Amino acid sequence: MAEKLAFYLDDTQTRAGKWINLILTSLVLLSSAIFVIETYPIPIQITLILDNLNTCILLVFFIEYVLRFWAAPHKITYFFSLYSLIDLIVILPLFIGNFGISYLRLLRWFRILRLLRFVESQVFFDSTEGEDQLIIRRIIFTLFTIVFVYSGLIYQVEHPTNPQAFRTFIDAVYFCVVTMTTVGFGDVTPLSQGGRLLTILMIISGIALIPGQLGALIKELVRNANRVETPCGGCGLSRHDRDALFCKVCGTSLKSSPLNPARSPDAEK
Repeated sequence: MAEKLAFYLDDTQTRAGKWINLILTSLVLLSSAIFVIETYPIPIQITLILDNLNTCILLVFFIEYVLRFWAAPHKITYFFSLYSLIDLIVILPLFIGNFGISYLRLLRWFRILRLLRFVESQVFFDSTEGEDQLIIRRIIFTLFTIVFVYSGLIYQVEHPTNPQAFRTFIDAVYFCVVTMTTVGFGDVTPLSQGGRLLTILMIISGIALIPGQLGALIKELVRNANRVETPCGGCGLSRHDRDALFCKVCGTSLKSSPLNPARSPDAEK
């Protein structure tokens, strides 16, 4: 029973596995959207509805964590794994939210990190895509996560003391992007010590991570532009390098592929 449950929680090929992962991914995105919406002035009735919906999502994440922990063959190893620690951060507000400790609200912005579990999943993507598409997904997700998490943190830290500059989540995103790209317009500045510390971390992250991630993304886009349509008869992967003789996924000969006629020297020209 435990092995079957663990399989379906991570599986993306069977119908049941796809639906489970699709629902969990949708809940992560929905919970993140709720947090963004709550940074805007909305009626108290809608706020209560969103809070109740957020609590229900947290309960689902808690049940998922308990099931994953129960189904894990090596529970100590799983408990200290990256995904487990992220899941613990996500569900922690469910147990400490009633204590009113304001700084613990920072934890909620890390919920987007749960999407790490699904970045390499084939739930939303073509199962025949190659390593280059996977790399592009990782890069885009990394950039999105950095901006989202930093924006949420700076908003949570600065909004109570500097509500004019950090009125909504979009204001925080603007400050985060301007800071991490080292543009530095100076029209928005943090006032609290925590906000200034986060700004320093943003600048360091921007200098250390953003250029490398963007460079890798451009490199992969250029590599994709130099690929040609050469369907593989083994796995169906359609795009390969111009000089490729074998499929980089399954190793099937591209010249003898039933989906691809034999390439003559004239055709390759």
